[in-house]
Amino acid sequence: MCIDKLKQIIKNSSSIVFFGGAGVSTESNIPDFRSDNGLYKEHHTRYEPETILSKSFFINHTEDFFSFYKSKMIYKNAKPNKAHIALAKLEQIGKLKAVITQNIDGLHQLSGSKNVLELHGSIHRNHCIKCGRHYDLDYIINSTDNIPYCEFCGGIIKPDVVLYEENLDMNILSSATSYISKSDTLIVGGTSLAVYPAAGLINYYRGNNLILINKSETPYDSKANLIFHDSIGDILSSVI
Repeated sequence: MCIDKLKQIIKNSSSIVFFGGAGVSTESNIPDFRSDNGLYKEHHTRYEPETILSKSFFINHTEDFFSFYKSKMIYKNAKPNKAHIALAKLEQIGKLKAVITQNIDGLHQLSGSKNVLELHGSIHRNHCIKCGRHYDLDYIINSTDNIPYCEFCGGIIKPDVVLYEENLDMNILSSATSYISKSDTLIVGGTSLAVYPAAGLINYYRGNNLILINKSETPYDSKANLIFHDSIGDILSSVI
């Protein structure tokens, strides 16, 4: 059985890396973007989500940006699911070296994972675009105005999430490629591997234990050693 094979691979591995996408967070009831029930398929009266989540829209329509951002991108009450918890345990026993995630919700850290590389940033980090002062998520949520302003200089506070028209952090990207290239097992979960440059990270893997866990097919299925079209939480919790 595939589960037994995965157990054996994990048992024999000493340098595992997990690369995850929105499908990890959907099991904590956070909507994804591109599925049939995803955020991009919802009807929005004035602007499409992909337009709203752009740097130019943030600059030119800041009020509308934060209305969308606060209602659709922040899920403060979301809790880590079985996948997050299993990965944290795998790190604690010394086998998992890094979690590389496209998610911005911070649930990996909340479950206990320490080495988390957030490719697209985090809702929990925010900064004033004028003076650079840092703010937490509560400040954004509890701001009196819809647009959060710096309490020191009055500048607009921007979430540290990567918007369209912005580049990924090259230091994080470099670290992610390094971990993947040195890993003996790469587990990829909850991502369609269709969005670049993040999807291209899988090409840096040089080992023979490529594990894909995703409910739908991906362009990399033919290259995988094991494929599970199932719940990430169910699979990982059953083997860890």
